[in-house]
Amino acid sequence: MKDKKKLHIAVTGLNAIDSPGPGISVIRGLREAEAFDVRIIGLSYESLEPGVYMHHLIDKSYQIPYPSAGTSTLYERLKYIHSREKLDVIIPNFDAELFPFMKLSPQLHELGIRTFLPTEKQYIEREKVNLPEFGEKYGFLVPKSEAVHEVSKMQKVVSDYGFPVVIKGKFYDAGIAHNLEQATTYFHKISAKWGYPIIVQEFINGTEFNVTGLGDGKGNTISAVPMRKQYITDKGKAWGGISISDKKMLDLTDKFISSTKWKGGFELELMKNKAGEFYIMEINPRIPAWVYLAVGVGQNIPEALVKLALGMDVEPYKNFLVGKMFIRYSWDMIVDLEEFQQISTFGEL
Repeated sequence: MKDKKKLHIAVTGLNAIDSPGPGISVIRGLREAEAFDVRIIGLSYESLEPGVYMHHLIDKSYQIPYPSAGTSTLYERLKYIHSREKLDVIIPNFDAELFPFMKLSPQLHELGIRTFLPTEKQYIEREKVNLPEFGEKYGFLVPKSEAVHEVSKMQKVVSDYGFPVVIKGKFYDAGIAHNLEQATTYFHKISAKWGYPIIVQEFINGTEFNVTGLGDGKGNTISAVPMRKQYITDKGKAWGGISISDKKMLDLTDKFISSTKWKGGFELELMKNKAGEFYIMEINPRIPAWVYLAVGVGQNIPEALVKLALGMDVEPYKNFLVGKMFIRYSWDMIVDLEEFQQISTFGEL
């Protein structure tokens, strides 16, 4: 058997905490790729992101500037990292950083670095503030929602919808409010962290489901794995889940990909009401933190995404194992203070 091609792949989202980023799960999938071997370059924002110190998974780590620093600052940092590492592919894994990376994709391509991200149109039209229009345009059930910038406006929308109601940030965080006091608290708490607008969303009573998948940008489904949450943290994150087979969910996913010609990884957050109808609650435009479940049941989404980024042939996954669970757990690492000082002072480790 001939040696597999060695690829240098940079991955963000190394904050494997109680609200984990997808990076570590993406890296585990890449480590198990059948088509290539990898050198993994971790891209972090903070010195205390646990992935920085997981040397068995990450070969080298570099800090990069927050998206708020602007695309030119990010580009200069990536250009420096590329001069050292000869990157083949970058996989960004946070909603807030996707837009800068999408903007920089042509420049990165000129350097020889590939990405496989949604288009700006795809990214914008699935945003939480645009979800009602998205549902109407493509024929999906979505909850009523409205973007607000002021408490007085939020209070009016809440009174129109009735309680309970969901208060969401534009990128992350959400809370179910059962009275006006709770709604106001969530409004201030979430806006202080993520800014405006705040989304007020109709509460749909039902059972939560998620689908992670991959679209090839031409309307074809490369991967789709549905999951039911088994254990949910106080932040609404799945700490355990089980792979399931549901034709309605898979058909809905195919319709989402074919109608939008979705390019890249994604996660559909769904709610199944008592009538058996699926509402799309959110569309996350990147690989989710629980993607290792998809890898474990036979659909290595990170590997397929890299192959698409490099223009390689990718056969759509047709099957996956049903009834397999993932259970997340905490693990204390012991690291040298010198390593923390190294990444904090020099921005690389």
